Amino acid sequence: MKKWKYKLHEIIFEADTPAGKFFDVILLITILLSVLFVSLESVTSIDQFYHFYLNWMGWAITILFSIEYVLRIICVNKPLNYILSFYGIIDLLSTAPMYIGLILSGPQSLLALKALRLLRVFRILKLTNYVKESNVLIEALKSSKTKILVFVFSILILCIVFGTLMYLVEDASAGFTSIPRSIYWCIVTLTTVGYGDIYPQTPVGQFFASFIMIMGYGIIAVPTGIVTAEMSKQKSIDTNTQACPNCLNPSHKEGAIFCHQCGKFLNNVN
Repeated sequence: MKKWKYKLHEIIFEADTPAGKFFDVILLITILLSVLFVSLESVTSIDQFYHFYLNWMGWAITILFSIEYVLRIICVNKPLNYILSFYGIIDLLSTAPMYIGLILSGPQSLLALKALRLLRVFRILKLTNYVKESNVLIEALKSSKTKILVFVFSILILCIVFGTLMYLVEDASAGFTSIPRSIYWCIVTLTTVGYGDIYPQTPVGQFFASFIMIMGYGIIAVPTGIVTAEMSKQKSIDTNTQACPNCLNPSHKEGAIFCHQCGKFLNNVN
């Protein structure tokens, strides 16, 4: 990688240098402002009076993020890896609506344009790329995904079983008109949400409901414990924000020379 590309990569993708930290702070503020402007546009009374200013601020932020998007593509070894990555897609989704708005015209396209413009709120997802602790959470979720999937599958089986039982013991007048609807009630009850649109009326149904409610309190704590255990393991590893210019892996051990994912040099300046 050429020296200027490495310096650019270090500023944009990393946060261990003063320039990188300054870039991240400016970007964080811009993202929050962008989401604020999109939110204000959705308020009819505010948009009627300040539409001109909100539109121009939207364009200024869009141009800024467009430049950032191009620079990110330039300073990586494999641009396609970034374009197809999660954050690359988010960057594109949050920037494209303003440009698409120039192409769409006419009253028929106003509704579609309004929906597309709301995609700019996806810029809030970019925040996770600039908070170091988010990498710990992401890695913890990746490490515990198998356990969580098994847990969710087990809960789904329980909901099917108890939902079917409730369909058998309760009458349609109580709202249990089908097995899918009864499963929906079981999910709502097990997660302690309790909308109240369907509720058991027979003593047997109320007994099952009480058991499901109590079981729900214990079940909610399980995924939290799984992720917390994995996060404690992640925090024991001293990492930095050194990003690999080849595969874009954003986190490496302190003092690492090679990327632990693709094996390439992290500081390969020519």
